[in-house]
Amino acid sequence: MVAAHPLPEGFTEIEVFAIGTALLVEALLGFCLNGLTIISFRKIKELRTPSNLLVLSIALADCGICINAFIAAFSSFLRYWPYGSDGCQIHGFHGFLTALASISSSAAVAWDRYHHYCTRSRLQWSTAASMMVFSWLFAAFWSVMPLLGWGEYDYEPLRTCCTLDYSKGDRNYVTFLFALSTFNFMIPGFIMLTAYQSIHQKFRKTGHFKFNTGLPLKTLVICWGPYCLLCSYAAVENVMFIPPKYRMIPALIAKTVPTVDAFVYALGNENYRGGIWQFLTGQKIEKAEVDNKTK
Repeated sequence: MVAAHPLPEGFTEIEVFAIGTALLVEALLGFCLNGLTIISFRKIKELRTPSNLLVLSIALADCGICINAFIAAFSSFLRYWPYGSDGCQIHGFHGFLTALASISSSAAVAWDRYHHYCTRSRLQWSTAASMMVFSWLFAAFWSVMPLLGWGEYDYEPLRTCCTLDYSKGDRNYVTFLFALSTFNFMIPGFIMLTAYQSIHQKFRKTGHFKFNTGLPLKTLVICWGPYCLLCSYAAVENVMFIPPKYRMIPALIAKTVPTVDAFVYALGNENYRGGIWQFLTGQKIEKAEVDNKTK
């Protein structure tokens, strides 16, 4: 019988199993929900609108996050990373690409909703497609930088998955982190904040609150905030004194993004939810025009 691989340093048997199980559950649930979002967009004609193309972009990115979590869960059950250093770099790049694309696409949805509710302008297919392509290319640009030497991908504390190496905290890391957080967290967050504040004020004037305007930004901050705080703290102090199991918590929280996004942007959207119901049951959507406005 082949002996089990030694436990990662700083973790007990139950902790490794718990992390692997959490990653697996997050991956399965998020993949199923976002897969349903993608298939419904493909199958239901009423869902294929320019605005929902941006929702599709979020779902595609979140499915990528789930695949990344699947790999991490499998490695966690093995207790080690079986794909070598090259596999670690690919895993880190893939994780960052899909995460940044999800954040950028969420900001694009906020921009679209602002114009829909505040300026009454309709999103065109060409604009929606351009925004989707830009979101993914922008994410790819920042994700490839660590492969080229600005920043670095390395193992997470459990050493069964890979992400941005924050352990060194050197000048290379600090400059990359500052630029990364500015363009991929603070600016998208600012876009979402200003857009949804304007929409909220519009709703207050009309007295009709069509959806929870605070939920998308709260999702961004709650899911990605702990990870950003950990990386930011690593820029000024050595975070290695924090036990490895506690340094894994922000990553586990971030992996809940696919599930939460599915409820915020698809299942939480009355019309998109109707399209999913039509796909599952064959019952027609009553409202002819389907947009991406969350109830």
